Amino acid sequence: MEEILTLLERRGPLTGKELVKETGLDIFRAWKKCSASNYVINFPASKRYLRLDKKVDGYARLSPSIMREFLNYTVVGLKEQRPAVVSMVQDLHQDIAAISTRKMNLARDTVLRIIKRFPDSKALTEQAVFIIAGDVVFNMSHSEPRPEFSTGELVRGSDLDLIVLTDNLPGKTLKEIDRIIYDEKYSLLINPASKEELDYIIKNIDTVVEQLRFDSFKNMVASKILHEGLYLGGSERLFNRIKEMLEDFGIGEKLEQMEKKAVQERAEAEMILSSARDSEVTEELMSLFYTTEEKEEIF
Repeated sequence: MEEILTLLERRGPLTGKELVKETGLDIFRAWKKCSASNYVINFPASKRYLRLDKKVDGYARLSPSIMREFLNYTVVGLKEQRPAVVSMVQDLHQDIAAISTRKMNLARDTVLRIIKRFPDSKALTEQAVFIIAGDVVFNMSHSEPRPEFSTGELVRGSDLDLIVLTDNLPGKTLKEIDRIIYDEKYSLLINPASKEELDYIIKNIDTVVEQLRFDSFKNMVASKILHEGLYLGGSERLFNRIKEMLEDFGIGEKLEQMEKKAVQERAEAEMILSSARDSEVTEELMSLFYTTEEKEEIF
């Protein structure tokens, strides 16, 4: 612990990522030392929110994980450095908000291009709606480089998650929508100025009715995405209809109960990890600290 205290005294407050880099400690032990110290304060700048994970009992966990929250969103400082810590947290908040705003604007501009490129833009805006989901709707987008799944090339942080809901458009029209969106996806990925990953799905409103049954992991995820999703473009009538359906099926209440469970389990996980001895650190225990996907992820 002495090396952390000496570093903070010399350098002032640091993010978890900076502290790990400077000390050479592994992430878990750095987090544990900082959490247990009476001389150190840890201020997170992140918002915790529900994420569904098939590998978790009951599917509910909080995002960001304990590891990601410590590395990317937590400011660590000595107790006497509290004013500087608070100031740094505020700066970090502003950086996160700026990244989220940039990604939101990019998603909106992309949707406008898609609509403009479509041969019958009037039909598209009347019978389809474009919805944004993911980190950006929580104002929690990040720009940390990470490998894109299909190519392995580095992209800039959080995906742009786009849902296109249609109201009985013909198959030929759906294929054209898919072609145009894929072109935009490819352009965003290869353009050095953007290097963004656009994930998207196109589905009919009849599919939504089935998914709102909330009776499988896949349907739960789809319902959660729609519940959180924000309007980007297209039919406002269709968007409002979807939101009314979500309310009719009680999706918000179901997700709220899952989030309460996730909050309780997060507190328990932090307590277990904080008290674990080195000899007790196993792969199973570390699954409380990070997700499977994050184990090899670039931060």
